[in-house]
Amino acid sequence: MGLGQLASRALLRSTRLAASKPHRLLDRRAVVSTPELHNSEAAAVEAPPEPDLPKRTPVAGARVHFPNPDDAIEVFVDGYPVKIPKGMTVLQACEVAGVDIPRFCYHDRLSIAGNCRMCLVEVEKSPKPVASCAMPALPGMKIKTDTPLAKKAREGVMEFLLMNHPLDCPICDQGGECDLQDQSMAFGSDRGRFTEMKRSVVDKNLGPLVKTVMTRCIQCTRCVRFSTEIAGVQDLGMLGRGSGEEIGTYVEKLMTSELSGNVIDICPVGALTSKPFAFKARNWELKGTESIDVTDAVGSNIRIDSRGPEVMRILPRLNEDINEEWISDKTRFFYDGLKRQRLNDPMIRGADGRFKAVSWRDALAVVAEVIHQVRPQEIVGVSGKLSDAESMMALKDFLNKMGSNNIWCEGNGPSPNADLRSGYIMNTSISGLEKADVFLLVGTQPRVEAAMVNARIRKTVRATNAKVGYVGPSANFNYDHEHLGIGPETLTELAEGRHPFYSALSNAKNPAIIIGAGIFGRKDKDAIFSVIETIAKKINAVRPDWNGLNVLLLNAAQAAALDLGLVPESEKSIESAKFIYLMGADDQNVDKLPDDAFVVYQGHHGDRGVYRANVILPASAFTEKEGTYANTEGCAQTTVPAVPTVGDARDDWKIIRALSEVAGVPLPYDTLSGIRSRISTVAPNLLHVDEREAAAFSSAFLRPEVKDKPDKAPFETAVDNFYMTDSITRASKIMAQCSALLSKK
Repeated sequence: MGLGQLASRALLRSTRLAASKPHRLLDRRAVVSTPELHNSEAAAVEAPPEPDLPKRTPVAGARVHFPNPDDAIEVFVDGYPVKIPKGMTVLQACEVAGVDIPRFCYHDRLSIAGNCRMCLVEVEKSPKPVASCAMPALPGMKIKTDTPLAKKAREGVMEFLLMNHPLDCPICDQGGECDLQDQSMAFGSDRGRFTEMKRSVVDKNLGPLVKTVMTRCIQCTRCVRFSTEIAGVQDLGMLGRGSGEEIGTYVEKLMTSELSGNVIDICPVGALTSKPFAFKARNWELKGTESIDVTDAVGSNIRIDSRGPEVMRILPRLNEDINEEWISDKTRFFYDGLKRQRLNDPMIRGADGRFKAVSWRDALAVVAEVIHQVRPQEIVGVSGKLSDAESMMALKDFLNKMGSNNIWCEGNGPSPNADLRSGYIMNTSISGLEKADVFLLVGTQPRVEAAMVNARIRKTVRATNAKVGYVGPSANFNYDHEHLGIGPETLTELAEGRHPFYSALSNAKNPAIIIGAGIFGRKDKDAIFSVIETIAKKINAVRPDWNGLNVLLLNAAQAAALDLGLVPESEKSIESAKFIYLMGADDQNVDKLPDDAFVVYQGHHGDRGVYRANVILPASAFTEKEGTYANTEGCAQTTVPAVPTVGDARDDWKIIRALSEVAGVPLPYDTLSGIRSRISTVAPNLLHVDEREAAAFSSAFLRPEVKDKPDKAPFETAVDNFYMTDSITRASKIMAQCSALLSKK
């Protein structure tokens, strides 16, 4: 190249620079010299309008609670401004903004692990993608979730996760509801580059409920955190390092928690699945029905998955006020008892002692004939643990028309006090237990009586270091507690302020006393309640803004029975009864019943009550009928039919309505709405479905004074076997296996 050309190029470049500089200077001077910028009001008026972004809905209806409005910060997610409380993570901010971030290890109710790296997002001024689940959101942070960098990072993470994952989808029970499947389709590559041998892991034996295929495990540690934090057992942990890392038990042992089945739900892959449900059905073949659980008094919200006439599995349903998103193992796995030992046809016991199947007309005619031959005071009715409010109302009305008022519910004792609702419900509410700072458990073991209430107490103890005092027989708790004593004498010491634990109770801001329903069966129950109410008054546990005096019921029917006034006239009515109507009552002691008494058993399982029966009337189980139940906190909920009834069975209230017609004393209703209209005149709170109606008055101030002193007899265990508490669970093969392998001897 010649010198002339170089000179002309240099000249041309300098000319261009000279031509460009005045414009840059002019631009800069124009910005600085704008007078409106010195006037904030004028700037606000003339500022260009913000782009009109479409309104976004939070993921899964997420709601944001601001404890202190001053702590709200604003972040930008893909250019969309969103206000969140200080302390939220980037992932939570994205959910509020309506952006669903993929994740495997993160779970709302567990601690943050940050080890799957699937939730990577791009944050402005950050040199590399950040894990959104572990990064706190900062004011003004600009988050980008859909950039090429974030997509490439997730694709790389997914490739590493699939590197050792077996191609088991056709034979995996998680297929169709697997997070790994969904996210590999959405965020993964269309091909893999790994050609080496995949590693394999030996399967672990975790017991009769959880099936393991540990080669599928992606080490998200959700199950480890759940068992440690929620279930309160140190059964699972991480062993090994690098590619040899695996989940397992420290020594060869089974998962002993009553909440172990929840690891099936939180496992994002097919490593932990349901052992009883293995290879039974695909999830798209099942029909889901939203219902509630009746195996205890908590009323956990569940989804019943059925195929045809059979219940295939039971899953939890989200309800923040009752069970959050967990259920107990008994709730989850008792369903196989619904198809065993069922009563199909009406039967009458013959002269030879054998039952003979008959028609409904004949069975009802025999019962109606006998009930007219006995005196009204010799007629007794007992409703069972699983009875719904409608059937109990019908039975009470029928026996009242026959002239008898001797009717009660199993578990409520011979003389229950049903005058004030506050004397038999959980006044604090289940979710309200989280506000308590000291617990006093009297004669109750929540871990076996109400596993979800126990989980709530454990959550409170972990979060606030609340103290727990326990009075009763030695028990196995999964949180720190003080065993104060075994009998009512300890309560007397507390009432008099002589016990060391009294100082903790008196200094508490929100003390909670939980009384076990097993006390209902004691003869000195009124004296015990009187002592406990004295303690409640001294420690100020009952006041307008807090009612810490609670009763933890055992059975699903107890609260509704007391609401409807199922209280016997005489404590010894069963000893003089000549006609007894057992409506699903299998645990009622009939040893003192006269030999010539006529027993009618109406129920869905051939359980203990059948052996003494003269007539059997087959009824529907809770999965086959619509019924109302009130849980231990007094919240009314309804079951919905999920499968058809078995054989010739009928709903409980329909049987009683038909019997009243045959007996010549027809009840004034013949529809479900009619019977609920009748309930509204007795206990209107039972019709406010999914609403908890608090007790209007406190029994602590209105109960008459009891001068008797409690017995010295220690409190007894209310539930001997967690896995077998009613006719359905006793018929379950799965529950029998759990009882044999897991029950504490």
